[in-house]
Amino acid sequence: MSEHFETIVIGAGQAGLSVGYHLAQRDRPFVILEAAERVGDNWRRRFDSLRLFTPARYDALPGYPLPLDGWTFPTKDELADYLESYARRFELPVVTGVAVDSLSHDGERYVVRAGPHRFEADNVVVASGTFNDPIVPEFAGRLDPAILQLHSDEYRNPAQLRSGPVLVVGCSHSGADIALELAPHHPTVLSGRVHAELPFALEGRVARAVMPLIWFMWNRVLTMNTPIGRRVRPKIRAGGGPLLRVKRAHLAAAGVERTDARVAGVRDGRPLLDDGRVLDVANVIWCTGFGKDVSWIELPVNGEDGWPEQERGVVAAQPGLYFLGLPFLHAFASMLVGGAGRDAQRVAAHIAKRAAQGADQRATDAASEPRSLVA
Repeated sequence: MSEHFETIVIGAGQAGLSVGYHLAQRDRPFVILEAAERVGDNWRRRFDSLRLFTPARYDALPGYPLPLDGWTFPTKDELADYLESYARRFELPVVTGVAVDSLSHDGERYVVRAGPHRFEADNVVVASGTFNDPIVPEFAGRLDPAILQLHSDEYRNPAQLRSGPVLVVGCSHSGADIALELAPHHPTVLSGRVHAELPFALEGRVARAVMPLIWFMWNRVLTMNTPIGRRVRPKIRAGGGPLLRVKRAHLAAAGVERTDARVAGVRDGRPLLDDGRVLDVANVIWCTGFGKDVSWIELPVNGEDGWPEQERGVVAAQPGLYFLGLPFLHAFASMLVGGAGRDAQRVAAHIAKRAAQGADQRATDAASEPRSLVA
């Protein structure tokens, strides 16, 4: 038994809720399927001290600002609660606890399977993100079992760790934040190259002065409409962002030992760096990012670069299929909370136009059908 919807949105994060808002504004019927038990749980599960890198005034979804001072940097729980209240405020039809297993097409409609449930839809918006699989190197399994290993996806706070030194692998946002947090409690080594760092304090006066310009750049300059945007997108999608809140000076002041050397393997059960050093540690935190996974989408959607091939969220090769929330979907801001609304508005408009065209075609077909003559 299948349930049919005009549009199914997969994922009730910032992208899914934004497109839900815009579909509701156009009076289009839809449902949002969310794997977690509560809207916002994807944020609640992240490490306890996490705060956003953009202030609240740039983190709002369409139609409802965050109930915080505009220059406050929301915690992950504040954002999670905001997303949950957003869904309630606009009475968005979110069904939680429904984890999608596959997306396919039966020749007439899209088919979404989630456990025992089967849904059909004319349109599907994939707003669940693609960075879902924590990346850990193969050799991690050869480390001494006495060493506690956590991916940043599993890390919550220093209380999880065993006594003794810590190796944090990966010197980007999460790696720097976690290393700084651990330094007062454990001897801490942070491994990995720094790609760049913000030249001013993220929460200082200079940031307030230049943030409007930065936001304009992220939305209007670093886009697929500009040569510079097209040039930098592959680099941004490859990961390894610059240090923003926590800088090298902060790490040094806290006593974090930072090395550009990468973890290359294992020797005698201990992590081996590519400079030949072997580190005697009790804990390893892998801040090595997430891999993209679209294997559950049983349709040819990927381009040569392995990313879903779309233009402003629209998959031309699969009419009625859309993506939102991808890194640099159209602009740098596409992957930020406050950037989700613009992409969602375009996708919702495309769905509404497609529905109107379908209605017109059905009316034309009905009018052209031969009518029986009654004597």
